[in-house]
Amino acid sequence: MRIIRKPSQFQSLVRKISRPLVLVPTMGALHEGHLALVRKARKLAGRQGAVAASLFVNPTQFAPKEDFSRYPRPFRRDCSLLRKNGCDLLFAPEMGDMYYPDRSIVIMENQLSKVMCGASRPGHFDGVCLVVSKLFHIVQPDMGVFGEKDYQQLAILRRMVRDLNFPIRIVSHPTVREADGLAMSSRNNYLSEEERRQAPIIYETFCVADEKIRAGNISKNKLANWIRQKIESAPLAKVDYVEIVNPDDLQPVHELEPPLLLAAAVFFGKTRLIDNRLVK
Repeated sequence: MRIIRKPSQFQSLVRKISRPLVLVPTMGALHEGHLALVRKARKLAGRQGAVAASLFVNPTQFAPKEDFSRYPRPFRRDCSLLRKNGCDLLFAPEMGDMYYPDRSIVIMENQLSKVMCGASRPGHFDGVCLVVSKLFHIVQPDMGVFGEKDYQQLAILRRMVRDLNFPIRIVSHPTVREADGLAMSSRNNYLSEEERRQAPIIYETFCVADEKIRAGNISKNKLANWIRQKIESAPLAKVDYVEIVNPDDLQPVHELEPPLLLAAAVFFGKTRLIDNRLVK
């Protein structure tokens, strides 16, 4: 696996790379969920193509009071995991090579980011769009692989690729879960032992909600309230939001007619976890 630090070096190298080139953008602190994306990319690239990953903790998607400074950065461990799982190229830039001090160009998303995490974290998805667009320009992949755990991010990036005419195919991968159903996340490491024990209630609740939808005879508002109350039956859980939306445009639905996306963000102490379930 080759490690490249400078955008200009990667842009020179990419002209010589066999295609297809498949990119897996990450902020590091890799877990099995990330590695599943890398293995998916390896299958998409095949023997002739190449897999690239990026490691960059992006400051523009963190609010001032969020956890940018304490976000884990185990670079050597991440490199080892990427190498073992089929990554050919690692783009790991320094902050100054991604963002100039006098930068003045931004990307703003003003529709899909008005709900869910976008409502709770203003500006977050503008930062995501900015860094991913920069990665797309630098790496110039044929495909980008993203996890469904961050479903809103996935939907917004698909819209960005469409609206800005990126010649890139966005490929999704199902959420990877722990044995007890908790969605894998770097932030799980912040949970105390008791918080970790209670955290699977999010997905457990979604699974029962799915059954309630299929059984019928429940309104959208009643189901949303039931989801909130069920999750908060865990003593350490505090719901940030519960949403039931159309999975294509993330707009709230009025009737519980599949396809639907059940989504929630929940605090356990200071740790904010997100999860979702697609009801087809």
